[in-house]
Amino acid sequence: MGYQLLTTAILALHFGFLAYLAFGGFLAWRWPRTIWLHLTAAGWGVLVVAANLSCPLTVAEHWSRRQAGQVGFDEGFVDRYLTGVIYPDGYAGLARLVVALVVAISWAGVVRAARRRRPRS
Repeated sequence: MGYQLLTTAILALHFGFLAYLAFGGFLAWRWPRTIWLHLTAAGWGVLVVAANLSCPLTVAEHWSRRQAGQVGFDEGFVDRYLTGVIYPDGYAGLARLVVALVVAISWAGVVRAARRRRPRS
């Protein structure tokens, strides 16, 4: 039971991270200092995709599943839980582009908000 609960917690954390990756830049409109955390998350996301790295959360999920006596999966988190559910099979590139555009819009808003806060001379 303990490892099943751990697996569930890891899945929730993974979903939360991906939601933050896509939309966390908008939090920086209100709390500008959080942009550094979002830049780090976005950089990690780009690195995982570009270098085809295994995400530590995926590795942890697979480990906790095996500890719980379940079968691990060969696919990653996104392929297993998002492809075919959030977006259709074969549209991963488009989904990544949409996320990149959302992030870019959020960052443009951060820049705009920072310019508004800056005292005029």
